[in-house]
Amino acid sequence: MRIATFNVNSITARLPRLLAWLESSGTDALCIQETKCSAEQFPYDALRELGYEAAVNATGRWNGVALLSRVGLEDVVTGLPGGPLYEGADEPRAVSATCGGVRLWSVYVPNGREVEHDHYGYKLEWFRVLAEAVAEDAAGPRPFAVLGDFNVAPTDEDVYDPAVFEGLTHVTPAERAALEALRNAGLSDVVPRPLKYDRPYTYWDYRQLCFPKNKGMRIDLVYGNEPFAKAVKDAYVDREERKGKGASDHAPVVVDLDV
Repeated sequence: MRIATFNVNSITARLPRLLAWLESSGTDALCIQETKCSAEQFPYDALRELGYEAAVNATGRWNGVALLSRVGLEDVVTGLPGGPLYEGADEPRAVSATCGGVRLWSVYVPNGREVEHDHYGYKLEWFRVLAEAVAEDAAGPRPFAVLGDFNVAPTDEDVYDPAVFEGLTHVTPAERAALEALRNAGLSDVVPRPLKYDRPYTYWDYRQLCFPKNKGMRIDLVYGNEPFAKAVKDAYVDREERKGKGASDHAPVVVDLDV
């Protein structure tokens, strides 16, 4: 079974590339983040033609997540149960389902913006609730994983130059502690291999030629429980999908499971 996670940075803008990638990659279940559309605008029909069902949590221009599967889509839960609101809104940042016997969460963790910003506190609280929400599945006997754009680089090795990010979000001790708390719920980091260079970055800013210079970050993560981790045969960053006109600023992370 092939599972992947991909921040598409607008599924409408990226749809032709996404459909081509799904067809060529042979992905069975895909976690999508940053759909940037409402559930009504989601391209269900185009995906159905390729054999994919979709569970979607999306409300409009910003955020939005989805789970695509061609191996079944059962027990769908939309949203983060008990999750915090931001400025009174329940942002669409999580959706979960069982696909081919594997329980998956697609998450788009809040960015945090700046350390002193209200969004940073919201991010930390969102992480805290997420760790509580997944604890039962993480401790369970079936393969389970949380995949998505976590907007945190787990270590200094996961950014091209730690000095550039000093004092900024994505690398602060509090954010990394929140990631550790999530792992402590019974999950481990499935670190993918890079297809080029020595570090498996998953995100490169559009500006300042960051991609060709490989000035990247590893912020798209796969956190799996013990049954999931034991089933992993391979994991890699599909860096090729970041290339060319109309690409997202993220690359897919692909995991092959023996289940």
